[in-house]
Amino acid sequence: MVINSFARMISNDLSIDLGTANTLVYLKGKGIVAEEPSVVAIKEGPRGERKIIAVGKEAKMMLGRTPETIVAVRPLKDGVIADFEITEHLLKHFIKKATTKRSLLRPRIIISVPSGITPVERRAVIESATTAGAREVYLIDEPIAAAIGVGLPISEPSGNMIVDIGGGTTEVAVISMNGIVYAESIKVGGDKMDEAIIQYLKRKYNFLLGESSAEKLKMEMGTALVEGEIKTTEIKGRDLVSGIPKTQTINSIEINEALSIPIDMIIETIRRSLENTPPELSSDFLDKGIVLSGGGSMIKNLDRLIKKETNLPIIVAENPLTVVVLGCGRALDDPDLLKQVAVLGR
Repeated sequence: MVINSFARMISNDLSIDLGTANTLVYLKGKGIVAEEPSVVAIKEGPRGERKIIAVGKEAKMMLGRTPETIVAVRPLKDGVIADFEITEHLLKHFIKKATTKRSLLRPRIIISVPSGITPVERRAVIESATTAGAREVYLIDEPIAAAIGVGLPISEPSGNMIVDIGGGTTEVAVISMNGIVYAESIKVGGDKMDEAIIQYLKRKYNFLLGESSAEKLKMEMGTALVEGEIKTTEIKGRDLVSGIPKTQTINSIEINEALSIPIDMIIETIRRSLENTPPELSSDFLDKGIVLSGGGSMIKNLDRLIKKETNLPIIVAENPLTVVVLGCGRALDDPDLLKQVAVLGR
């Protein structure tokens, strides 16, 4: 017991929100110390060897702008590890960045994971973190971490519903007594919204827009409900017929049409979750409502559309992008809470 307390004092313990789109790192005693895209740039050699040349913000700037020998990749897909080796490099980068001060011990690390991932995928996260330099690895389901970060009373015998819309997945969960009563995870999030915009422009205008430009368009003009003045903007891409660069005018109604399919899938998942929640807990939602978190919750009027479809109060988290890593951080600071909500990996 004394040894464990001493170890916690001399190590730089971390919590990590290892997301498909972005990775955030919380350092015990300091708060959030890193927030960067989950992107790694790799230079491929003639014999198949791979060299890491950039990670995070610098690597994301290279997406779609590199020669054939350099590839900017996201090692996580739909919330889980798609490239084991590159994920290790990504974690090493963030661990090194967060623990600049020399430590006598390797850090304990808490990592949030989608509730719907398989045991094999959980082991992949644990092994990547261990290889990257973790002393111990704890996993927390993203919905529970988000609920802790928002400040929901998850330890009480009452229903708490949270909808965490990330880059690769949307997690819908009902939580009570520090556990998940019902949860559903779908592979629809910010990335699918970007892809929906790209495909819409292809179909309607034979116009190709890059991933980064689609993401920017979604953030600036994306809306779940079109109300008031219709906004228009010009975007730059390539004409698929002539193959030459082109400027295309698009409005907020068209963006709304493009986003309708992924948004409808999220709303349908919320409906199913409500239908599968025990009535003793679902009645609590009439007063508490549903809490939205994650980057996707920032889509304009999404809360109003969900309220319209469910007739329930909808609350968007104050800092939707950071609630998961803050929830992991609070568990890191509270050993008793950590025991109740996390799984020790190694």
